[in-house]
Amino acid sequence: MGFPAVLFSFALIVVIGYWLLVAAGVLDLDGLPAPAISAFVAVGWFAALAGSVLVPAPGPVVLAGALVVGFGAAALVRRLTPAPEKVPSRHDFVGQMCVIRTQSVSTDFGQAEVRAEDGSTAVIQVRQTGTDSFRAGGAALIFQYDPDGEFFWVMPYERGL
Repeated sequence: MGFPAVLFSFALIVVIGYWLLVAAGVLDLDGLPAPAISAFVAVGWFAALAGSVLVPAPGPVVLAGALVVGFGAAALVRRLTPAPEKVPSRHDFVGQMCVIRTQSVSTDFGQAEVRAEDGSTAVIQVRQTGTDSFRAGGAALIFQYDPDGEFFWVMPYERGL
């Protein structure tokens, strides 16, 4: 409980409590870099504790060493932990160019084909807000998704611009 290990002690209690709640199923890991933070705190605490016992150096020097070792452990865990997969969403198509597949697009009818980031294509429902002229094979820009109607708003897209 001496300096500098005491600085990591409260954080270590929080980390242990967090992992106990995860083990009990009360919390989950989604959206948090919990393994990296846990590695930083646990390894930093141990380095500060061991350093204050084994190294005859002033506390701030041991603290600096513990921080470096803790950041190293966190970086190693981040490198070894796979990145979470991005869940595809319809909102990913907003801002993309699409190709009109129906003879026309109106305020209540139209389909287009759009290419996803992974190279796959999807046929989507599209609508327009005005009286623009769309024809099959023409290009359009998706500018908004309507979740209630499950369609995309499009506008004409000139490839030369």
